[in-house]
Amino acid sequence: MELTITQPDDWHLHLRDGDLLQAVVPHSASHFRRAIVMPNLKPPVTSTAAAINYRESIMKALPVGSSFDPLMTLYLTDKTHPDEIKLARESGVVYAVKLYPAGATTNSQDGVTDLFGKCLPVLEEMVKQNMPLLVHGEVTDPSIDVFDREKIFIETVLQPLIQRLPQLKVVMEHITTMDAVNFVESCKEGFVTHLSFILVFLLIFHAHILLLAWLLGFVGATVTPQHLLLNRNALFQGGLQPHNYCLPVLKREIHREAIVKAVTSGSKKFFLGTDSAPHERRRKESSCGCAGIYSAPVALSLYAKVFDEAGALDKLEAFTSFNGPDFYGLPRNSSKITLKKAPWKVPEVLSFSFGEIIPMFAGETLQWQPSFE
Repeated sequence: MELTITQPDDWHLHLRDGDLLQAVVPHSASHFRRAIVMPNLKPPVTSTAAAINYRESIMKALPVGSSFDPLMTLYLTDKTHPDEIKLARESGVVYAVKLYPAGATTNSQDGVTDLFGKCLPVLEEMVKQNMPLLVHGEVTDPSIDVFDREKIFIETVLQPLIQRLPQLKVVMEHITTMDAVNFVESCKEGFVTHLSFILVFLLIFHAHILLLAWLLGFVGATVTPQHLLLNRNALFQGGLQPHNYCLPVLKREIHREAIVKAVTSGSKKFFLGTDSAPHERRRKESSCGCAGIYSAPVALSLYAKVFDEAGALDKLEAFTSFNGPDFYGLPRNSSKITLKKAPWKVPEVLSFSFGEIIPMFAGETLQWQPSFE
């Protein structure tokens, strides 16, 4: 059995830098045409100039002949200036701004401490520039249970943000809960419900892609393979499993089921974002292991597994290849990729000169394998 689809994009990807970048970028480039690249490096990518330099490093690390296109992002801080958003839009290489609540995840110590008190002018400029805000949706108050932090973030930050700036395009990244699904679906009409008939009439004279992006609304969500396939039991079965540890952390089975139902329903609000996050094996298997799952080599196989098991293979292409570019107002890819139903074994380990990386589902047999026509 074969399934040929439009080549997907990855709307949430960590490529790191240095040796890690050199090691992992070929995996993403072999399957995805474009990717939204996260800016949480050391130091973080806080300026357009830094984003341009980072993009050049990625391009140099690509295999010869690769057509992979990294779409860059800026790291929002308390000190980000609205003029930086203008520069980002003018650059033609920066496509979004990432909100990390300070201390929420890997390299987020420089993140935002007071979104409404210190970042409102920047957010208002993002509305003017039609620049999406990509949100790591967790509060960082240590008194709040780690399994409740996404729900509390929606209630205390995201809902007030959408109410205050209804025209701001927001992607809730790597959603993990039924609460996030319900929130995103509740926003499905987006700002279009508030448009006057005159504005709607004017919009039809814009490019079709731009019109489609507006009509899809202003809130979307990326979904990872781990939050579709694993629940929090996967952290502890057979002993502590550091390679299943990510942030936001895996949740209860009822939440996983809700996310699967949402993405396989055909909703245009949800799209592929692997959150593939490589760390050296020694940094995962330690007394204080890093958060992050490296899924880039297996992601398409795992997404196909989810849709196949849900009896929804006919909806896979929209999730992997249409919903993301439509939301961002970008053209869909013209290239194709074929998924063949043929068993293959995921390597136990990926070895490099600097060390080892353990991929998601290491050593397991998967049923779908991607290949170009």
